[in-house]
Amino acid sequence: MKVDGGVGFDLDKVGAEARAAEELGYSGIMTAETSHDPFFPLLIAAQNTSRVDLVTSIAVAFARTPMILANIGHDLNAVSKGRFVLGIGSQIRAHITKRFSMPWSDPAARMREYILAMRAIWACWHKGEPLTFTGKYYTHALMTPFFTPTNNEFGAPRVFLAAVGPLMTEVAGEVADGVIIHAFTTEKYLRETTMPALERGFAKAGKSRQDFEISYPVFVCTGRDEKELEAAKVATKKQIAFYGSTPAYKPVLDSIGVGEAQPELNKLSKQGRWDEMGHVITDDIMNAFAVVGEPASIAGQIKSRYGDLIDRTSAAYASLPLEDRRKMIAALTAA
Repeated sequence: MKVDGGVGFDLDKVGAEARAAEELGYSGIMTAETSHDPFFPLLIAAQNTSRVDLVTSIAVAFARTPMILANIGHDLNAVSKGRFVLGIGSQIRAHITKRFSMPWSDPAARMREYILAMRAIWACWHKGEPLTFTGKYYTHALMTPFFTPTNNEFGAPRVFLAAVGPLMTEVAGEVADGVIIHAFTTEKYLRETTMPALERGFAKAGKSRQDFEISYPVFVCTGRDEKELEAAKVATKKQIAFYGSTPAYKPVLDSIGVGEAQPELNKLSKQGRWDEMGHVITDDIMNAFAVVGEPASIAGQIKSRYGDLIDRTSAAYASLPLEDRRKMIAALTAA
C-alpha cells in the first residue's frame, strides 16, 4: 500500500517539507485546493524531490476549462519527470456557481466529457493527433504549433477523480486512472456501492482493476495517551459531522443505518452550531468511518479493513511524533 502525506501552502517552507516527507518514506505528496492554489506547492516539491508522486487531492475541475488543466497537468508532469497525478473533483453546485462563477449541470456527465477533452488535448500535443473534440459541454478544435508544448518527453499525467456517488464513481472507473475516495466513506459503502460502480466503469472501457489505483484517506483517531486519543476522537467526530451535513452524502450514512442523522446535521450547520454537530456522531458512527487506537495498531487495522480494496492512503497521522509516523508508514508500505 502506498502512503501519501501533505505539504503546507507556505511556499518558503514547501521545499524542505517535501524533502522531509520523501525521506520519511511517503510514496506521494498531496495538496488540496482550499484557501490557496494547489499547484504552486507541487512545482516546488517537484524541484526538491526525486521519487514521490505529486498529487492534487483535489483541484476543482469545473473552476477551470479542460485546456487550462491540460496545460497545468502537462507542465507539472514534465518538470517532475512523470511523477504528477492530476487529482480532480467537481465540488458542489453552490461553490461552482457562487464562488467560481462557472456553469454547473449534470456533474457526472460533464466530468466524463471534461476528462475526455483533456485526453484529446494531450493526444494532440503528445501524439500529433488533430484536435477535434466536440462535446455537449466542451469543444476544443483549435491548436497551432505556437501553443503546443515542446517538452513532451514524459507525456500526459495520470488523472485521478474524486467520487462519492455511484454515477461519478462509474465515470472514474471508465475514464480516469484512479479514484480518490472521500474520507467520508464507510467500509460497507466502499464494498457495496463504490466497488460495483467502479466495476461498471471498468467494463465500459474494457479495463481491469489492475489498470487502476484506489486512494482512500482513512480517518484515523490515535494518540500517545488517553488525553491525545480523546482529543482526536472529538476532532474526528466534528469532521464526520461536517461532511455528514451535506445532503448528497446521506447515502453513506444510510449504508450504516443512520441516515436520519443527516437532516439534523444539515439543520445545525445552517444555524452555525458547529460544535454541537459533533455530539450527533456517536462512537458507533465514528468507528464505522475511522480506525481508532494506539499508534502501533493503526497500520494493522487499515490493512485488515481495507487492504484488499485500496492501493494508497494518506492515513499516517501527521500530528504524531516523527518516529511513530515512520513506523506507521513502514508498516503500511510493507508487502
